[in-house]
Amino acid sequence: MKKNLQKTIISVIAGISLATSIPVVHHETVFAAKKAKKKQSMRKYVQNAMEKGHVRGSIVVVKNGKAEQISHGYGYYKKRLGAGNPKVLYPLGSLQKVMTAAMITQLIYKNKFNQNTKISKWYPHMKGASRITVGNLMTHTSGINVVGTESNAGVNYSEQGAINRVISQVNAQSMTKKGRFNYNNANYILLAGIIRKVTGKSYATNLKNRIVKPLKLKDTYVYTQIPKNKTDGISYTYLHGKNYQNPRVVPRTLATQLVGAGDVFSTPMDYYKIICGLQNGKILTKKQFKYMTHLKAKSSETTYSGGIYMRRNGKLEVAYGNFGDTYFANWLQLTSNNKNGIVMFLNQTVSKDKNKDIGYKILKKIKADTFVNR
Repeated sequence: MKKNLQKTIISVIAGISLATSIPVVHHETVFAAKKAKKKQSMRKYVQNAMEKGHVRGSIVVVKNGKAEQISHGYGYYKKRLGAGNPKVLYPLGSLQKVMTAAMITQLIYKNKFNQNTKISKWYPHMKGASRITVGNLMTHTSGINVVGTESNAGVNYSEQGAINRVISQVNAQSMTKKGRFNYNNANYILLAGIIRKVTGKSYATNLKNRIVKPLKLKDTYVYTQIPKNKTDGISYTYLHGKNYQNPRVVPRTLATQLVGAGDVFSTPMDYYKIICGLQNGKILTKKQFKYMTHLKAKSSETTYSGGIYMRRNGKLEVAYGNFGDTYFANWLQLTSNNKNGIVMFLNQTVSKDKNKDIGYKILKKIKADTFVNR
């Protein structure tokens, strides 16, 4: 009897020991592993697409509300700084315009003026100003047609100097028909001037107080205020089977002449936070964003309003930017709730169409039958 009892006890103890030695695979562990595998799969897919397309840069991929920055190649080849290195900043180009428009919208909601206010209030000596509204500037329907806004004048402009230059150019050049869509950087340079006049502070200070600080951004600066521990990236092209050819930078003189329209440098992740801030109340509310993107002056020829295109009946936010004679190119395409899409900052490019082909390939991987290819 005692022997049987001892055997039973030994068997039970052995069973307990065996059970405790077998690792238990929890459901959460399996789920996390699958999630990590999917994330790695997306990273590999994006980098392969960039490699095959001969582009280099950094892309924020947003899928189901989760944003991940995926980079490939160098942002500064000579110094071997990776495209996603936190030291490297990219010029926003025309993607800056939505930030300028947002600050104007903030002032409108503070009852400083409205979208129908004539800009002669601030520019009494500028040709056509008595017929042009704030809304016309925000929608590129002012008729202003300044030629060569991204041609380097070779002057280190102050903000006011850049604005004065545009006023002189408007007065000296012919205009197109008011109400027709005619994309021109001068419109947003003049908006930067309005922000300065209404607030009594520089555009750079307004940017810092109205966008950078509320969002706690660490990598967004006007060109003249880029700190020493950061650097603007270098642009390149793919030529004769080789990467990193014909290096070109954004000259200080060119950046400073584009206040409000192309003098801000950032990263794709910071920019994604800015886009989200346009609807989450940190910069604008959803109501204010809708106001900005559906201004009365908007031309029926386009969906552009307030620095951004609202495509597919307002379901998509789209903007494309490049910079003068450099190879930099940026493409934003997100669903209107900012839950899916890309923020693509490239510093090595081949052509605009090729850039968009690569971006669209990634967009289809994120969510099929949702995005536009141009």
